[in-house]
Amino acid sequence: MTDLSIIMDITRTHLSSRLKQSVIAALGVTFGIGSYIILVSFMTGLNVMLDGLVLNRTPHIHIYNEITPSEIQPIDRVEDWTETFNVVRSVKPKESIERIHNALPLMTSLRKDERVRGVTSWASARVFYLAGSNQLTGMVNGIEALEEVKLFNFGDYIVEGSPADLVKNNNGILLGAGVAKKLSLGLGDKIQLSTVAGGILPLKIVGIYQSGLADVDNVQSFVNLTTAQQLNGEGSNYITDINVKLFDMEEAPVMARQISKDHDITAKDIQDANAQFETGSQIRNLITYAVSITLLIVAGFGIYNILNMFIYEKMNDIAILKATGFSGGDVRSIFISQALIIGILGGILGLIVGFFVSVLISHTPFETEALPTIKTYPVNFDGAYYIIGMTFALLSTFLAGYLPARKAQYIDPVDIIRGQ
Repeated sequence: MTDLSIIMDITRTHLSSRLKQSVIAALGVTFGIGSYIILVSFMTGLNVMLDGLVLNRTPHIHIYNEITPSEIQPIDRVEDWTETFNVVRSVKPKESIERIHNALPLMTSLRKDERVRGVTSWASARVFYLAGSNQLTGMVNGIEALEEVKLFNFGDYIVEGSPADLVKNNNGILLGAGVAKKLSLGLGDKIQLSTVAGGILPLKIVGIYQSGLADVDNVQSFVNLTTAQQLNGEGSNYITDINVKLFDMEEAPVMARQISKDHDITAKDIQDANAQFETGSQIRNLITYAVSITLLIVAGFGIYNILNMFIYEKMNDIAILKATGFSGGDVRSIFISQALIIGILGGILGLIVGFFVSVLISHTPFETEALPTIKTYPVNFDGAYYIIGMTFALLSTFLAGYLPARKAQYIDPVDIIRGQ
């Protein structure tokens, strides 16, 4: 076996003597790996953004009183008809209150649960927005603003003002962007809310809320929890919704069923509430990884073709090496070393190109009313993608060098020289 230093000297000589081919081979690796990094970073960034838009503001468990048809209809109470098959038309819903019974003790119990990261409460009120002679129907939700910010990134959707302003002012309101636009209202203006019962409450606009969903922004606004309870003419125990955030989202279905059973109340977990979204997310991720793998495979074939031709052009050098006493294993080591050097240089350059293009994309302005919290294109700089890219560069160049080099080590130098 020839000394390693001699093999490396021959490797450097081969690469420098055919510098143009060496550069082209390295650039083939660079563009393949760079394209992979750019594509996977951008596409997964978009997926993470879309997932976050839903998951960040959706509770893992939503507890409320759902209006459902009464399980026992009047005809079921007549003894003469209990043993017969009864068909009931125009089934009436059961009588139920909108508020959650024993909401405060339930919240206390949930906060003590080790699986629970946090709990927030809502008190909803159906209202009319009054501004001069204009009147719009809508929904006002009383919230614990600071808890909403901590658990559900509520502050990201306040385009004017801040949640802290709502906390400081019991007569303040975070008005929906659609309502503010329709009524030509802005920060600091006054608006009157009229409840279904006929009461009127004047409030000051301390912020503008924009979810990016027009149907929501046209009706929904937020006030302090006590203000919403006042609108409903109720006390501090009036809670219509409880939102629970867990440390592990996967525990939500089991815990929701347990809450529903123990407290005779509707508890909907995030997987049930967003089943369609989760399916869409899985399909987007599948497409992303399928495209990325396809890109790597295509790049791998390109790298193989370039290095295969690179070695084919050096058949005379192979003949000379073997004629001067180098073994087939030495020839194989020389060309594998060349391939790995090209893979390392091309791979590192590809990672650098991919990173800087990704940074450029992440600083490109992207503003739309549908996504008020997004200011630039989302890019995912996960280090795992760079490790995968570099690993593939080394693996593909090794195979691209090994396969033709293995064939070259068995070539008879006499046949090559005679062919010349």
